[in-house]
Amino acid sequence: MKSNIFKLIIAFFIFVGTASAQKQPKYIFFMIGDGMGLAQVHSAELYQASLDNKNTFYPTVFSQFPYATFATSHSLSHGVTDSGAGGTALAVGHKTKNGVIAMDSAGVKPYKSIAYLAKEKGMKVGITTSVSIDHATPASFYATQPDRDMYYEIGQDIIKSNFDFFAGSGFLKPNTNAKKEEVAPLFPQLEKAGYKLVYGLDEYNKAKSSAQKLILMNKKGTDPVSLKYAIDQKPGDLNLAEITSAAIESLSKGDQGFFLMVEGGKIDWACHANDGATSIQEVLDFNRSVEKAYEFYKKHPEETLIIVTADHETGGMAVGNGSSTLRLKNLQNQKVSQEQLTVLINEFRSKNENASWDQLKNFLGEHLGLWKSIKISEDDEEDLQEAYHKSFVEHKNETSKSMYAVNDKIAALAVKAVNKASSMSFASSNHSAAYIPVFAIGVGAEQFHKKMDNTDIPKTVSTIAGWQLP
Repeated sequence: MKSNIFKLIIAFFIFVGTASAQKQPKYIFFMIGDGMGLAQVHSAELYQASLDNKNTFYPTVFSQFPYATFATSHSLSHGVTDSGAGGTALAVGHKTKNGVIAMDSAGVKPYKSIAYLAKEKGMKVGITTSVSIDHATPASFYATQPDRDMYYEIGQDIIKSNFDFFAGSGFLKPNTNAKKEEVAPLFPQLEKAGYKLVYGLDEYNKAKSSAQKLILMNKKGTDPVSLKYAIDQKPGDLNLAEITSAAIESLSKGDQGFFLMVEGGKIDWACHANDGATSIQEVLDFNRSVEKAYEFYKKHPEETLIIVTADHETGGMAVGNGSSTLRLKNLQNQKVSQEQLTVLINEFRSKNENASWDQLKNFLGEHLGLWKSIKISEDDEEDLQEAYHKSFVEHKNETSKSMYAVNDKIAALAVKAVNKASSMSFASSNHSAAYIPVFAIGVGAEQFHKKMDNTDIPKTVSTIAGWQLP
């Protein structure tokens, strides 16, 4: 009798252990800070503490997750990846060459993303971003194209995906294919496939109760290229946290569970422009979207997995540029992005064609704090004076080009001066090979505990979820 009882006890614990080992998440958040290296995360945390004059850091919600590691991000073709190959690695678990979306390097063999595996298992799927929906990183989860610039063809791949929720600023080429030919508009095709297209939160709130599949875009008349930088946003402007909340609400209908990819796309853009203050605000904006996921996790801690990572680092950002004293608090004086500052300088120039140097200094002081609150170096002042002379005396307007913007040279030099005075520097205006961070919490998060490659991240998610990634 005792022997039988003992066997039953052993069997019970084996059953419990097996059930525990097989536990799989019902809700998966895969959150990507595009261009967000460790320095971008830490600079945002240091900046927050500096506002309280504290020589410490105030952690983001995701840097407090119980499991954290780092990963390599090289592509199959280059030591430094682009977002096409980087997004592909995160989505499908395979390396490819720069510029390709979820296919092999020859652009022949398509790969299946973990978002498709989630859909096949009956989960709802959402793909969201702060830039255009057809941009490289979000595209890697639903599209398969040999070139990331095939925006129209990428948009058409939404139809074959049959995913439930898409959101972002809009689409880059809804009427023009890769051959630059005018073709059948994309939007009617999406509507025919059952998608309700909504513009802004007001339209979303009206449509959310009845629509089965939704594509949320920015309000009509706004820029389809991206949402505004967080530093430039005003009340009423669509932001990533609102998109994340809408996605959670929409995907939570029913009891299927969901997979949600969220991209903070403009961390990368700000770092391409070497705009320190703007990049910090983009990281904090991304953090607010992660907070929405974490709030959901706290309600479903036994069913949720959250992964936060990046596709690559951008700019080779460094915090600390010589002195042992950090002066990140200076960045609070920058009120607009370099891109918006360019707009304002153009307006200023049109009204003050022959403005004096002192007038320009007052203008820059108002928007960046230079001279008023921030001491500027002699070299930086000389560079700005030279640019002023070219622009306002010789009337030869110079520009500074980055990956996603062509900015006024005065704006670029002024932001560079703010960076230097704030202990920040950049190695380049392009991507780097720096490690990318990985943070995890929830069901199976303990498997993110050692150095990884970016391809290991979706493979690990797939293993935790019980999927078979090809």
